[in-house]
Formats: sequence, structure tokens, C-alpha cells
Amino acid sequence: MSRIGNAPVVLPEKVEVALTLAEISVKGPLGTLTQRLPGEVRVEKVENRLRFSAPGNSRQANAMSGTVRALVANMVTGVTRGFEKRLSLVGVGYRAQAQGDKLNLTLGFSHPVVHSMPKGVKVETPTQTEIVIKGLDCQQVGQVAAEVRAYRSPEPYKGKGVRYTNEQVVIKETKKK
Repeated sequence: MSRIGNAPVVLPEKVEVALTLAEISVKGPLGTLTQRLPGEVRVEKVENRLRFSAPGNSRQANAMSGTVRALVANMVTGVTRGFEKRLSLVGVGYRAQAQGDKLNLTLGFSHPVVHSMPKGVKVETPTQTEIVIKGLDCQQVGQVAAEVRAYRSPEPYKGKGVRYTNEQVVIKETKKK
């Protein structure tokens, strides 16, 4: 049995859960998230906890119970606190500016890069070299951060580029004659 799938998800006071056979909906102070449920996972609400079980003894059902439990736990965290990813720009002339749902980046190309934020994701730039991406959905916030980082990922010789704030870039030594 999945160890993660065995652990129940504790629901805070302000969170409401609506269960059907096909999907689960979590509503909290910050918004609402829904997730489709696979057929091989059973979800039960007992008081303020959600329990996940795999009715079949197959490896697939066991794996899916842990996966669904992790997704629902992220949904509960998202509607109560939200998620954020921080990026920093390292390099001379690298700048970022948030304008509504667009992020304007100057990354040393001959043209500016404009990245549109999907619905449910907000972007802030406290300084010209910092980017803060916020949202309810953990997967969506991480995906947007990865897309922004992919425009100019850190290069291994000087470390210039877009990196996560806590990311360690290993700098290579240049060739010697």
C-alpha cells in the first residue's frame, strides 16, 4: 500500500470539499480548485479529514492513491495560502517589469520578451531583477516559472540568466592553454 496514500489530508476550518464520483472540488478563502479523480481511487470524507484508498490491489491503483492524495493536499494548501515561486535575473542589463498579466523581460536579446500569464497566475516584480509568480495551483505556478526560466537559463561559465532564487549554479572553469 502507498505510504503517502495512507496519510489523511486534514482540512482547515475555512475549507469546503465537494465530492462526486468523477471529481473533487476544494473551496477556500482564496478560491476554488477542481481535480478529476481516476476510477481506481476511492475518497472518503470523515469529519475534517479526507482518506484515500485503492479498492483494487493493483500497483496502478496503489500508485494513483498516493498521487491523488498529494494533488488534493496541494489543492488544500493552494486555496488557503497559495503558492509562489521566486526568480532572479543575473546579468548586466537583464531586467523584468510586470504590466498587468504580462511580464516584459530584457534578457540580452535584440528584442524584448513578453510572457503572458495564464488565468489564475499573478506576477510581481519587487525590483528590476526579481520576479515573484503567485497562484493557487502548484502545478501551474511551477510551469509558468519554468517557462520564464527557459527564456535564458543560467549558463555554466558566468552564471548569467534567469534562475530560481534558491538555485545553486555550478560554474565551470574555462579552458586553459
